Amino acid sequence: MTYQQAIDYLYAIAPPFHQVGAAAYKPGLETMRRLMNALHPHTPSPLSCPVIHVAGTNGKGSTAHLIASCLAAAGYKVGLYTSPHLVSFCERVRVIENKTPHLISETYVAAFVERHQALFGKLQPSFFEITTAMAFCWLMEQQVDIAVIEVGLGGLLDSTNIVQPVLSVITNIGLDHTDLLGGTLAEIAVQKAGIIKPDVPCVIGETDVETEPVFLARARECNILGDGLETTDCRIWFADQCGFLRKQRQRLAPDCQLKGDYQQKNLQTAYVALMALKNYSDFSNLTSHLSTKAIADGFAHVVTYTGLRGRWETLSEHPLTICDTGHNSHGVATYVGQLASFVSHQSPMRKLHIVFGMVADKDVASVLQLLPAEASYYFTQPDSHRALPAEDMLVMWCVIHSQSHAEAFNRVGDAIRAAQAAALPEDVIFVGGSNYVVGEAIRVIESTTRG
Repeated sequence: MTYQQAIDYLYAIAPPFHQVGAAAYKPGLETMRRLMNALHPHTPSPLSCPVIHVAGTNGKGSTAHLIASCLAAAGYKVGLYTSPHLVSFCERVRVIENKTPHLISETYVAAFVERHQALFGKLQPSFFEITTAMAFCWLMEQQVDIAVIEVGLGGLLDSTNIVQPVLSVITNIGLDHTDLLGGTLAEIAVQKAGIIKPDVPCVIGETDVETEPVFLARARECNILGDGLETTDCRIWFADQCGFLRKQRQRLAPDCQLKGDYQQKNLQTAYVALMALKNYSDFSNLTSHLSTKAIADGFAHVVTYTGLRGRWETLSEHPLTICDTGHNSHGVATYVGQLASFVSHQSPMRKLHIVFGMVADKDVASVLQLLPAEASYYFTQPDSHRALPAEDMLVMWCVIHSQSHAEAFNRVGDAIRAAQAAALPEDVIFVGGSNYVVGEAIRVIESTTRG
């Protein structure tokens, strides 16, 4: 079986979430446990190393990469599992060793799928369950010192929640996947809080009046809430209340490779998580290695050390072309101000061109309300059954902004080329709305550059 045959086989027997949406979601941990028991029957834990478990509506990928980068800078061999991928399936699983990212090999993926076809047929796991099992098996074979594992969807019933972490991290709560996780912030917080384990330290990135009580209640159940949040016996921290940005920002992260303004919150969450790991987790040997210098190094080189892509990433110059994977109203709201600043402050002659596409199960209307009207729009659609047709998005946009310039393109590549043809060298092109649009844009632009 070749790598492409293996991927085609997985897509055929268990279509992934990015293709079919909620139909791919199989909540519950029983199949995942049975899968790992069959693959490693004599292993008491799905991973034989300490684990940091990261959940959240937005920012969990960036936060996971920031934490992994700092651990790698401290000299550890770090495993990292995230989703979805942008260009290659192999991006989902990587090892960072000697400050260099190594993706799971296509050869391993093909061999794993071929070897376990009978098991997949018997247990009928989801695409994400197979991917998670593959990631855990490969990371164990790589003998990593510590693994950073990102939740796929939710937390409580997510396939990754079979791990027993040394630290749990929840970045924030927003209204996303409401059909699966709940229609209110509090209901979604209950699902995310499901990764909090008894006696395991936990860091919460952001809270509000709806979500903080949920986290406090779960912390109390798990015996990590002391008599008060300032007491030494408390093992839950709210990063947005810790003041890292005021006290440590310039010293630790003046040159962070993640340039989006919204990354300030992820930096704070990652820093508090690293301090909790260093001072309060059972992985105590980090105390002598995880120095201030290592954290600053990890922040400054997070893209280089981990290979993270798609977060306010510059894809080309002249015209400046930037992409970002923010794909719901909560995520898009974090970068619209920075986007608008390109044309409102830097140059009165500079124009903004936005290539944008979304999947239909998001709150598209709310996102379109957030986008700046002072731009030319090239609406498009990713290659996915979930994609909202570009023409439908164009109609929705014109209802909101009848005077703005906007067109619809059925292919991301066509939208990119149209924006490039219309833009002057001093203009800005932005690509966003969906992980899948960004992934296709990266392939198109990089293939053009190579050509």
